[in-house]
Amino acid sequence: MDEEIIALRKNETRDLVPKVEGVTLVTYKWVYKLKKKKDGSIERYKARLVARGFSQQYGEDYEKTFSHVKKMTSVRVVMVLAACQDKDIFIVQPPGYVSEDHPGYVCKLRKALYGLKQAPRAWYGKIAEYLQFCGYFASDSDSSLFIKKKGELHVLILLYVDDMIIAGNSGEEVARPRAELAIWFEMKDLGELHHFLGLEVERKESDILVSQRGYADRIVQRFGMREGNSSSTPLDVGIKLRRDEGRILPDPLVFRALVGSLIYLTITRSDIAYVVGRVNMYMAEPRKLHLIAARSILKYVKSTSDMGLLYGRDTGFNLHDYTDADYGGYSDDWKSTSDYVFTCGSADISWCSKKQDFVSVSTTEAEYKASALAAREVIWLRRLVEDVHEEVRDPTLLRGDNESVIKLANNPVCHARTKRIEIEYHFIREKVLEGSLVVGHVQSEENIADIFTKPLLKGSFTRLRGLLGLVSTSHFKGEC
Repeated sequence: MDEEIIALRKNETRDLVPKVEGVTLVTYKWVYKLKKKKDGSIERYKARLVARGFSQQYGEDYEKTFSHVKKMTSVRVVMVLAACQDKDIFIVQPPGYVSEDHPGYVCKLRKALYGLKQAPRAWYGKIAEYLQFCGYFASDSDSSLFIKKKGELHVLILLYVDDMIIAGNSGEEVARPRAELAIWFEMKDLGELHHFLGLEVERKESDILVSQRGYADRIVQRFGMREGNSSSTPLDVGIKLRRDEGRILPDPLVFRALVGSLIYLTITRSDIAYVVGRVNMYMAEPRKLHLIAARSILKYVKSTSDMGLLYGRDTGFNLHDYTDADYGGYSDDWKSTSDYVFTCGSADISWCSKKQDFVSVSTTEAEYKASALAAREVIWLRRLVEDVHEEVRDPTLLRGDNESVIKLANNPVCHARTKRIEIEYHFIREKVLEGSLVVGHVQSEENIADIFTKPLLKGSFTRLRGLLGLVSTSHFKGEC
């Protein structure tokens, strides 16, 4: 707490002034947190002085609350690249630190404070202004990604509120922004990236493994699966989940907490993205069968907690896409699933398993909608890759296992079978015609996206999981 007060005084955050009559005061509260190392041990005790949100009144700039939280896809792209290469606000005095000379005075804020609605926007404006002064530009694809290119050298800075990752192809250039930022901002240099927002980063020569091993172990222990049985797949093939089947859980909090924890694990565990998405659909009124399915996922996580995405230099920086659909896979309303997965080099960087908005009347329609969803991601990813790497001249190959979709995407002629498909899905045709996208065929057994459509048998699941670039930590370290 003393350190926090000293930091606020050093930054000249506020002035102590007499209280003004008729002014509503914003109040404080202390927020305490334990900062832990990768192994779970305590690194330091942290106290944050935060403004209480409920005491703030609607007014000027109140709704301008943008906070720079980078996309996790951007983090994975940077990993691949690294492997490859004016209104007065009055606030009460801090609890426990009231001035003995002026106990009746209040603090007039000179700078934004944690907890204020405008604080994230104010901080982003400050750090963005300074980075641009230092020669960086914000990516159009992700406003939290700042890039500096200087001939063959380039440096990337990813922001997550007040945390940042700095990457580049030159040690000297990577060290420069740290020195520049330290001139104006109080910073703590944590050295080479090892632990970030629950993600564990391990480097071996030119390879990088990104996992959530510690987080996975903690949720296994938290939900009582430490001594239970493990599983080789996240969900048995024969299980069919329905919204109204089974007994309603008397206390849904455990189910919701478990599914919420599993959702965060999908940042690096694309192999459970589909099944976690399925059980997430039943948050409102979970039943016993839904809890059994969620625990089945946890059993699988227990046996594979050390798995992560492996990015290697030797595989290059090539973008590949696979797309698929599960026609009528949702037995509650017979809607289909759209899914895609993008790999860059040796592992996937972006994936999606999403229930379609409307019922498709044919397999072709369901697959076409899935391809159109992937095409939108293609455009965003190509822009991002061009920002951080180099211009993408060759078209991106969109692979699917439905021949009719390939013909439909390449043939702009409308016929009877396509009349029902909404115009928005024909976006894919435009990209094929302009040459940024090519639609190709892949055998069903080689379509990686199949893992995002339905539960699979152990052999097929394990093979596709390997194609996603997921490996165990022990394998990465050469222990097996």
